[in-house]
Amino acid sequence: MNAILKSELCAEAIRLGFDACAVTRPDSIPQAPERLAQFVAEGRHGQMSWMEERMTWRGNPAALWPEARSIIMLAESYTPEHDPLGLLTQREKAVISAYAMGRDYHDVIKKRLKHLGRWLIAKAGGEIKVFVDTAPVMEKPLAAAAGLGWQGKHTNLLSRELGNWFFLGAIFTTLELPPDPPARENCGTCRACLDICPTDAFPAPFQLDARRCISYLTIEHHGPVPEDLRARMGNRIYGCDDCLAICPWNKFAQTASEAKYAAREGMIAPDLADLVTLDDASFRARFSGLPIKRIGRNRFIRNVLYAIGNSGSRQLIPHAEALCRDPDPTVADAACWAVKRLRASSAAAPGAATRSRS
Repeated sequence: MNAILKSELCAEAIRLGFDACAVTRPDSIPQAPERLAQFVAEGRHGQMSWMEERMTWRGNPAALWPEARSIIMLAESYTPEHDPLGLLTQREKAVISAYAMGRDYHDVIKKRLKHLGRWLIAKAGGEIKVFVDTAPVMEKPLAAAAGLGWQGKHTNLLSRELGNWFFLGAIFTTLELPPDPPARENCGTCRACLDICPTDAFPAPFQLDARRCISYLTIEHHGPVPEDLRARMGNRIYGCDDCLAICPWNKFAQTASEAKYAAREGMIAPDLADLVTLDDASFRARFSGLPIKRIGRNRFIRNVLYAIGNSGSRQLIPHAEALCRDPDPTVADAACWAVKRLRASSAAAPGAATRSRS
């Protein structure tokens, strides 16, 4: 009976817009607590203190909700229509991670998970809890245990059918459902994701040091970014897609079925000169409903100023100079760094000495 229920459940998940559905047990990731503890002990979580504070729940799904008997893992594609790597050479433009160009995925997926959960309760009873990246749930190890894919050398989830452009959601239920077999790792000798990382954020295959990851630095890190990493950030102002975009498994990636994930107008390669002038009100208005809004104006402008400093464009110096006395000390620091870097690159340019004497 439960096998039939699971089959109907996955069919309903696909009908609602998910691209894959699988089931695992709360005790299916016994290696997670030790790996998480080591990650935190080595300080690789950086300023993400919530990882340490809720480590018991995060490492053990059974501790998060003891009544749960099954975990339904769902995947939803957001494959971008553009090439994220192709934007990196447009140095006066900003590069924003593909997942953040459309509506906040937390809102979209949670609504869909609740629909699926209500369907399950109406069909078979039981209780549910839904999670989308906002609770102490290790979605990637659970999804791998459920067979949705495997964690690649870049630590993100990979799938033969979906590539690696997809979100994950989870439904914990008190119902007993047949679990799926775990996925097998299929990265082989490929190390494209490791080699392309501009900040060397992978100490070894299948390991990440978040403190060096541009996604962490632009989104989670408070205060000034270490100076030795600023130049490596290039024009990436929110997140980084390099290790995802280079993965050869993306030849199987599915086009995003949810129109809300499509890039909002003006989000693909916006001008740095336009973004750096945003005050708090205009920042909130421009990014309303998008994930970017959550980091706030100051952290966002800090990132834009680092990109300006890396642009090599002397025309952007006045924009940075205007913020050297910004009320936020981190913004002011980033602005002064950008001005200094642009002036140095301008002075070092061929013919600079001749021009300065004319």
